[in-house]
This record gives sequence, structure tokens and C-alpha cells, in this order.
Amino acid sequence: MPKQIRLTTPLSNEDVEKLNIGDKVLLNGILLTGRDAAHKRLFELIEEGKELPVDIKGQVIYFVGPTPAKPGKPIGSAGPTTSYRMDPYSPKLIQLGLKGMIGKGNRSQTVIEAMRKFKAVYFGATGGAGALIAKRIKKAEIVAYPDLGPEAIRVLEVEDFPVTVVNDTKGNDLYQEGIKRYAKE
Repeated sequence: MPKQIRLTTPLSNEDVEKLNIGDKVLLNGILLTGRDAAHKRLFELIEEGKELPVDIKGQVIYFVGPTPAKPGKPIGSAGPTTSYRMDPYSPKLIQLGLKGMIGKGNRSQTVIEAMRKFKAVYFGATGGAGALIAKRIKKAEIVAYPDLGPEAIRVLEVEDFPVTVVNDTKGNDLYQEGIKRYAKE
């Protein structure tokens, strides 16, 4: 039975191991942002044995390229982007301590296996609700790759940021479960 859980980042193995597909989670604390261009740069630094510009241990990365902030607001519309573009890079980041990712759409079997092996989860955020999601972001600051514009890495301070567990540490997939349940009916 799905639960509603409130978590504060950074996340531990214990935090993510108690999550199951379908659980509704309200995230608080710090989220990092990054899309494919930023992920590619992080991956290249890892391959070269260099230090990353952000500490990813225990963190959650939100796959988002927000619009510019309106006056007095920390960020513009901040809806999730399709996650599979980060699949080539995610397993390595998970191995290095990343505990969560937020986006929309399916993840590859390789990413799901890395989440199972190294204890991480994938959260789904509601596509098309970027303006509403932005209301949960209290502060936003670019911390790496400002040349990437909307795709720069940001640190977001969030309050009750709503997500759903799509892939848990046990290798389960909410989308596949939905297909199975629908097929039975």
C-alpha cells in the first residue's frame, strides 16, 4: 500500500530502502539540478579522475531546465524533463553516492540495476505542472556550468516538493506494475 512520506535531503541508504513504488514523497532541503549537457560534463570529470563541482553523496538530482525567474521569484517554471537522456551517465553517479533522481518517463534496465545495487531511487514529478512545482522551490542558485543557461547545475532549496517513487531499491518499476495491473483487469 503506497504511503505518504516526508524526507529531508541528503538521503541515506535507510531513507531510500524504506521507499516502495507508488509512495508519495514530499522532499525538503536541497536538490541539485542537471540535464544531459551537465551530466555529460560530470561524467567526463569522473572519467578523468577529477573532482566534481558539487558533492553528490546522498543527494537528489532533478532533471530540469527551468525558465527565467520572474521578479521576486527564485525560479521560473520548473517542470521535469525526460529522464532517459541521463541514462548513460546515471549508473556512475549512483555508484558514487547519488541517492535519487527526479524526472519523467522510464529508466533503462541498467539504471534500475544500479539503483538496486547501490541503493538509490527514481522519483517521478508531474509533467506539465512546472509552474505549480516552482512554488515548492524557495531558493535557487547556479553552482556549476553557468554557460549552459537553463541547463546549468543549480542548488535548489525545496519545501514539500511532491514526487512519486517510480523505481525503488528493490528493482521494482511503477510503470511496469501499472501495465501488469491494467492487463489483469
